[in-house]
Amino acid sequence: MVILRSFLAALLSILRSRATLELEILALRHQIGVLQRSAPKRPKLTPWDRLLWIGLARLWRDWRSALAIVTPETVVSWHRAGFRLFWTWKVRRGQPGRPVLSREVRHLIRKMCGENPSWGAPRIHGELLKLGIHVAQSSVSKYMLRRNKPVVRKNYVPPRFTPSVQ
Repeated sequence: MVILRSFLAALLSILRSRATLELEILALRHQIGVLQRSAPKRPKLTPWDRLLWIGLARLWRDWRSALAIVTPETVVSWHRAGFRLFWTWKVRRGQPGRPVLSREVRHLIRKMCGENPSWGAPRIHGELLKLGIHVAQSSVSKYMLRRNKPVVRKNYVPPRFTPSVQ
């Protein structure tokens, strides 16, 4: 049975491209090396082993067929874990979010908005810049007072008012 399987694999390898065969050979040799490092017990994979499999999964379309010691779901979970680690590092590296405005500036934005209802965020932002207060326009719009807009119904016709005659 093993000889028949090997013969069929050899026949199929004739139909494959050279790059696909080289990647499969690399994958199989790597798995043999891992098994030799940890023969009597469960195979121990290092972070470099995991990176190799993540790279193979991205480069080689048929990478699942060469897996012998781990499942494809394991490789995908390693890739997702690496992605999460990268974004965790990226977020924690700097100052997350926008800087907090002082209470006085927030109060001034709300006061200007209340006293000048026709002013929008760009106008209030410009007035604050004239006062020497450097704040982003998006921060101004965040702290502006919100007004309730009237509800506009589509295709709504108000009822006619007919005065009653007495």
